[in-house]
Amino acid sequence: MTATRPDDAADAAVHFDPLRPMLTRVAYRMLGSVADAEDVVQDAFIRWIGADRNAVREPAAFLRRTVTRLCLDQLKSARARRETYIGPWLPDPLVEQDADDDVTLPLMLALERLSPLERAAFLLHDVFGVGFDEVARTIERDPAATRQLAARARAHVRDARPRYKLEKERGLAIAHAFFEASRSGDMAALGAMLAADVGMWADGGGKRPAAAVPILGKAMVMKLHRSIAVLLRKYGSTLVSMGVINGLPGFVTREADGELQTTALQIEDDRITGIYVMRNPDKLRHVH
Repeated sequence: MTATRPDDAADAAVHFDPLRPMLTRVAYRMLGSVADAEDVVQDAFIRWIGADRNAVREPAAFLRRTVTRLCLDQLKSARARRETYIGPWLPDPLVEQDADDDVTLPLMLALERLSPLERAAFLLHDVFGVGFDEVARTIERDPAATRQLAARARAHVRDARPRYKLEKERGLAIAHAFFEASRSGDMAALGAMLAADVGMWADGGGKRPAAAVPILGKAMVMKLHRSIAVLLRKYGSTLVSMGVINGLPGFVTREADGELQTTALQIEDDRITGIYVMRNPDKLRHVH
């Protein structure tokens, strides 16, 4: 194997580095893991160094294709790992991402129900605006089959896409009110914010205490928060920041064990319909 010369890497980086944020977004949307996305993008860079770059007319398309195919390979092992995951699985939290990005946390969870090819076709075409001919080349299917994959994916995730755009400031105001009520134990204020069919998902990954199954319905979510409020009054919880987490209003806190936690809120018609709590320390390293 021929060693990579420093000038090869420097030359490759000229075209690669400006595309790295886009490539990382593609990889993260495919995998739901910040660390895995960064590894895939770095692998793509190594391949880019060794490629005949003079023969590549469109570096962005070439590299997006490379990253997507690497992600498709990764998804096979990722799905196997998630079958043995302890408790609900949530994607790694991205704090203060682009507010215009409509790939919210509920949509990312809906993507988990798709096949890898459906996921790739939907993300590349519907989210990143890649033409079907290019998507077909990327996933190595003909354009007609690619359109069908995207259409099936679209039908499966339709309910997970927000019906109305929530203004960022309004969302953060509700998130702050939720934080105050849940930490102070003001159950009346908390109950007034919750929709009747609210659900709560907490990802501890077996590393920190978290509900082993989703908590569904207002009565059950209120019951859990009554218990949480008692613990918080005893041990405390400190607000680190308010912000947008995976496209949803939320906040970052430091809990009594010294670890960070993110809470993202799905809000419809000014009522909280989903509460997504990340407690797994492995998925919070990049938040630090």
